[in-house]
Amino acid sequence: MKKSTIATLAALTGLMLASANAQADGVVTGTSPEDVLAVLKSSFKPKGIAKLDRLEQSNMQKACSQAEMMHQPLSKEQEEAITKEEMATVVQPADGKYLGDWKAGEKVAQSGRGMQFSDKPGAPNGGNCYACHQLSKAEISHGNIGPSLLHYGKVRGDSKEILEYTWGKIYNSHAYLACSNMPRFGAAGILTEQQIKDVMALLFDPESPVNKD
Repeated sequence: MKKSTIATLAALTGLMLASANAQADGVVTGTSPEDVLAVLKSSFKPKGIAKLDRLEQSNMQKACSQAEMMHQPLSKEQEEAITKEEMATVVQPADGKYLGDWKAGEKVAQSGRGMQFSDKPGAPNGGNCYACHQLSKAEISHGNIGPSLLHYGKVRGDSKEILEYTWGKIYNSHAYLACSNMPRFGAAGILTEQQIKDVMALLFDPESPVNKD
């Protein structure tokens, strides 16, 4: 490992430790998110499709990061402001149709590829849904960061309200939970409209493994 890389990692570790120590009384002093971001920026170089703009935080991300560092929840006013702002980014399907092909949706859910420096611009991304959710009984290994989605459509039905909510949740989960861990698949341009439709079909189609016993 290069000396410059070691030095950068050491500096970042020092900042993080200092921040952690300063949080003992619930108040961060000395080290700010901006300090950490500056170290991160100094250690990364743009390559391929991975540019430095990925290190820039939105107002929502800044507020959530600050709340995490302070070990304090967002205020009700902050949560309402964030969800309102993020809800405005949700774009419903242009043709009004929510469901695509569940088989294509399963491929999206199973794939974690995409958005790396080595990927070609415009190459399709995966949703990596199985990293956080259970989607079928046949899946022997799945994540548990998010809730199980087994029998999602079977339990909830496919009313207009449920379809709109689920679409919005996939498009931008922060519209419903201010500091959600779920990626903003539509708002951040991770998945295309057609890919989101296919994932929706995976969740709602009766023939999908999600809805099988």
